[in-house]
Amino acid sequence: TVLVVGFISAGLMSMAQSIGVIMGANIGTTVTAQIIAFKVTEYALLLVAVGFALTFLAKREIVRRQGAGLLGLGLVFFGMAVMGDAMVPLQNHEPFLDWMSRMARPEYGILAGALFTALVQSSSATTGVVITGAQAGIITLPAGIALIFGANIGTCVTALLAAIGRPREALRASAVHVVFNIAGVLLWLPFIDYLATAVTRISLGADTARQIANAHTLFNIGNTLVFIWFVPLFARLVEWLVPDRPLAEEDLVRARYLDVELLQAPSLALDRARLEILRMGDRVREMITGILPAMTAGEAEDLDAVEAMDDAVDALHGQIITYLGKISQTSLTEGQTQEFVNLMEAVNDLENIGDIIETNLVTLGRHRIEEGVQISAPTLEVIERFHTTVLRSFDYALQAVTQENEEAAREVRKMKQVVNQMAEEAALHKAQRLVAPEPNR
Repeated sequence: TVLVVGFISAGLMSMAQSIGVIMGANIGTTVTAQIIAFKVTEYALLLVAVGFALTFLAKREIVRRQGAGLLGLGLVFFGMAVMGDAMVPLQNHEPFLDWMSRMARPEYGILAGALFTALVQSSSATTGVVITGAQAGIITLPAGIALIFGANIGTCVTALLAAIGRPREALRASAVHVVFNIAGVLLWLPFIDYLATAVTRISLGADTARQIANAHTLFNIGNTLVFIWFVPLFARLVEWLVPDRPLAEEDLVRARYLDVELLQAPSLALDRARLEILRMGDRVREMITGILPAMTAGEAEDLDAVEAMDDAVDALHGQIITYLGKISQTSLTEGQTQEFVNLMEAVNDLENIGDIIETNLVTLGRHRIEEGVQISAPTLEVIERFHTTVLRSFDYALQAVTQENEEAAREVRKMKQVVNQMAEEAALHKAQRLVAPEPNR
């Protein structure tokens, strides 16, 4: 789920797409319980030895990385083995046994599991502790099920922490995780005894650890099968729980996608820069759209509003250029270097468009107001047609850059000749109007 939050923040996934992934992740995490229930701790030192040998003796980089993975896995299993050995004396410790007997009561077990998971930031760690305790004979099946339920709630804290400072979509994904897990626990809560009976039967005489692992799997698969049909409802619910905030002025000039944590992955960082350029392009488009009525027929306040938009464009320009500069200091492939250059040119071009509107067109609009000029219908028609064509060309250009859309790029190249021709026609119209009798200007 933490990865999902990161993907949403990076603009690689929408909140609606994340719901299915979150449900699938809950099923995937049950594999940990099943593996631990196989008593893999007996092979921990073997994994450590093999992993160590591959990590430090292998010549190929990919083999060394695989060895590091085995080494880490072996150390995790070895830690569980040590923890299990440490639990053995607790089998005869009356205060601990009394405390564990309370865990069979769902409210105590769920609360304890949730608190422990929230502290260690890992439901898999809680699952490992529970199953290891069951293997040591100190955790019963009802207590284990309650603790597993609590772990499913406690793990939501990790996703919520990961969403702090992220876009609203990422926070909504975390809210989906919370709602889904809590709803699942509430759904199964009245049926814990039935769940315990069911897993006892399907486990075919397996030990308590295996029964807890099977209960964990059945619980998560059952939740997904029930709630998968209500994905649209989940989406609407979290949109209600986490509504969009009204944009303050500072939000418009603050970069939304430029995540410094992604600089270690230049391809992702370049994608984030492209998303921010799209935001900047949207602001420039607002300027292009707003300048026509403001310049030809608007009041001074309308021109001031268009001029103020350039402040956001300039602010985003500075932040994007700084971020791209940091990207350039990383190791880029030849293709990424060309992409970097293209994005630098695009963001500078957008800033230039904003400056032209602010400096030239806003000034023309003010002169019109000061001198009381009335633009004739034929001239206004020429300007509007030219404006429509330029705006369409701008949309294609922005789409070509931000989406790497080759078809849009071809359309821009086709329209260049059209724009040039319309510029010549506008210049000719201007010349004809200047020499026309006064009423026809």
